[in-house]
Parts: sequence; C-alpha cells; structure tokens
Amino acid sequence: MSTQAATFFRSRWVKVPAGAEEVEPAELAPGFRAAGVACGLKPSGDTDVAVLACDADGVESALLLTRNAAAAAPVRVCRDECDAGAIRAAVVNSGNANAATGEQGYRDALAMRAAAARELGVDPRAVAVAETGMIGAPLAIRQVEAGIAAAASRLDGWGGMRFAEAIMTTDAKPKQCTIRCDGVTLSAQAKGAGMIEPDLATLLCFVQTDAVVPDAHRALPAAVADSFERITVDGQMSTNDTVLLQATGTSGRLMPDGLLEAVLLQLALEVVADGEGATRVGRIDVTGAADRDEAEHVARAIANSPLVKAALHGRDPNWGRIVQAAGMALAGEELPDLGPEAVQAAELGSDSSEAEIALRLGRGDAAAHIYFSDLSAEYVRFNSEYTT
Repeated sequence: MSTQAATFFRSRWVKVPAGAEEVEPAELAPGFRAAGVACGLKPSGDTDVAVLACDADGVESALLLTRNAAAAAPVRVCRDECDAGAIRAAVVNSGNANAATGEQGYRDALAMRAAAARELGVDPRAVAVAETGMIGAPLAIRQVEAGIAAAASRLDGWGGMRFAEAIMTTDAKPKQCTIRCDGVTLSAQAKGAGMIEPDLATLLCFVQTDAVVPDAHRALPAAVADSFERITVDGQMSTNDTVLLQATGTSGRLMPDGLLEAVLLQLALEVVADGEGATRVGRIDVTGAADRDEAEHVARAIANSPLVKAALHGRDPNWGRIVQAAGMALAGEELPDLGPEAVQAAELGSDSSEAEIALRLGRGDAAAHIYFSDLSAEYVRFNSEYTT
C-alpha cells in the first residue's frame, strides 16, 4: 500500500488489500464521467445537482435502497421504474429530499430521470435517481432540469470531486476515493452525516469500477452488510438511502478480494466520523449472545444509547452505562451478572479518535459489532437549529 493510500484508509478497523494505491480522487474509474453544478436549491449557492454517466457499452450494476416505509419519490422510482442490473447513469440533487411530497414528487423524480436520459441519450430505465435534503418540501423541478442540462454538458472523467461536493448536505467535507489495485480502478463517492441507521444508513453512495463483477447483485449487499449496515449516528432510518455499484469489466480483471469491502467500510466510518458534531468513533463488540439477532439488538442498544455516546464524547470509561443499555435491550431475559470482568471499556477514556469497547453476555456463541459516533453539544445545537 502506498503512502498516499493511507490518507484514505486511515481506520485501524479497515483491512486494506495488498497493493492498493490511492490516486487523485477527482479521477473516476475508466469509462465514467461526472459533473456537479449549482441550480439554486441551496440558499448557500453551493453545488446541488450532479450527473454520473458510464460510457462503456455494457455495465453490470446493483442498486440498494432504503426500506423506510415512507420512502422518498426517487427511491420509489428506482424501485419501480429502473433496471437495477443495467444502470448506465445517475442523477442527484442535494437540496431537497423529495420525500413526503405525494404524487407530484413522484412525477418530479420521473422528470429528473427523463431529463438526464434525454441529455445522455440512454434509456430512462438505465438512469437511477437520488435526492437528499429537506423532507416535505416541493421540488423546484424546472431549476433542477436546468441544472441537469448544465451538468450533462460538463461531464468529465476528472469530475469525481465536483460530483462528491454536489451530493453533500450537512456533510462537513466530501467523502470520496479512487483506488488502483491489481490492474483495476475503483472510484467512489458518498454523503451522509445525520439521520444514520441501517437499513441502510442515511446516505448516498456511488461506486464505479472497470473490474469484472459477475455477480454485482450479490457482491454489493455482501459488502454493504459489513460496512454501511454496521453504522449508526442517531438511530434514525432515512427516507432516501441509495447505494449504486457500476462495473464495466473493461479491465478484464476480477475485482480484487476485499477491495470493495475495504472502500465501503472506510466510507461508512467517514460518515460516522462526520456525524453532525461528532468528535470520536466507537466500535462495540458484543459476544456470547444466544443468537445473531440478540447480539445485533444488544449492540445497537449500546451504540444508540445517549449515555454511552456521551461517555464516548467525554472520554469517560463508564462501563456501567454499557451494562445498563444491554440489560434494557434484554429486558425480561435472564442474564448472568455483568460485572466489570464482562466489559472492556478502557478505550472510552483514551485520547484516541477511535475507541473500541466490548461486552461478553455469557448466553451463547453469537456475536455482532456496530460503529457509532459520540454525542456532543454541537449535535444538539445543529439539530435544534436545522429547519425540518
């Protein structure tokens, strides 16, 4: 791994494939172009419309979407109207979630898709739509359509940074990378900071590669299960989560083992680290559970506990809060005495930006882990002032 790669793969919890080398993140994988422009959705005037296009003749793709019952219009359009296995392009706006907007919102999402398809000369069913921002506000569709036309005219193989910036909402910084490994290139862009809890976490993520991925519809869920499905910031499931993988296979080489998993896990951890007002990332490992569901339930109860999150923020190795959260999750069950010997919480009190804690339940052999952010005064300030 090059010194450059360490600037992206900076978490101790990410296993980086041998030979992975980070290159300029604005450079997309071969065969892909992107752009981002401002169309006026954000009061700040920042970029808010993005287009991503694949120029290869064929593409193997996979699309994962939120299971929130109040799914936003773009999610419903992708679910109902798109060919998830052959996505050639994506169109995104970051100024409006287009959620809880009724049938007009659905028509607006279809109009976004149609505008991008028209500009790119592709089948509308090959265009994914994603949106993020305020819930419940009507979409200024004419502005967005103008932005789509402008973005489509500026598509570039070095447009990764502009695309990553254009999909941001409350993110403090863009989240992206371009990695070369064993003759293939993988580029990825993500956004997410608040309203984070699987399924999926609250985010948008786009992955492009020239690798051969013959079973993308299996590879992407497997990689997401160990990354975006392992994180939480505030326990809130989004209406708009979307993850898209596009693989052209033009390199003639298979995706290197562990590359997709490593990239998605690092991006997931970037989302947690960027949790609105977050200063630290924690990992809770629950072992000795009766079954996997129990381990997961307990791990999430601990990760989402405001008391544990406050201890993480205050660097307080308060193991009693971990026991309390676990006991609450298993209310009505029989638990052995969870004294200090069952809990490892010393890293809560460390100066590290990453703290690993563990709990042994003593009820079986199942295990689960979750990554989570701390709870700061800045998080409360931000969300009390953020217009919803």
